Amino acid sequence: MAIFASEKKDGKENPQRPQTRGEAALTIIAAGTRVVGEVISNGVVKVEGEVAGTVRAELQVLVSRGGLIEGHIVTREAVLGGAISGGVVAEERVEVQAGAVVNGDIATERLVVQEGGEVNGLVRMGSPKELAEQVEAPPRPEPTSRALTS
Repeated sequence: MAIFASEKKDGKENPQRPQTRGEAALTIIAAGTRVVGEVISNGVVKVEGEVAGTVRAELQVLVSRGGLIEGHIVTREAVLGGAISGGVVAEERVEVQAGAVVNGDIATERLVVQEGGEVNGLVRMGSPKELAEQVEAPPRPEPTSRALTS
């Protein structure tokens, strides 16, 4: 099925949508891609490239080995395999995989740090709703402009 396909039903054109309101989305920031700004999803966000800004996902944030987030992560579950420079607030669980580096505070109910995973910040366990206010927000990245000179 094509992404922009449509089908005829009862003689009327009905465009097919890849997602309905009740379904969770999967958003992939591919390797070689850099997103500047806030990423918001009702499902899962997988970061293989770079994000400079806050990543908010209702279900899960996955950061692959080689992925980079320069900003906050706010989600239900975070699985971190890359580099994060900012706070992580996860309602249920954070997993820091071997080789991952988190430079920022973590607030969650459950935490798993694999051997070789690195956390440089405060870890607060308990109700994330109460802890979210305590995690220090990183400064927003300043937009850069390049002047052309002759």
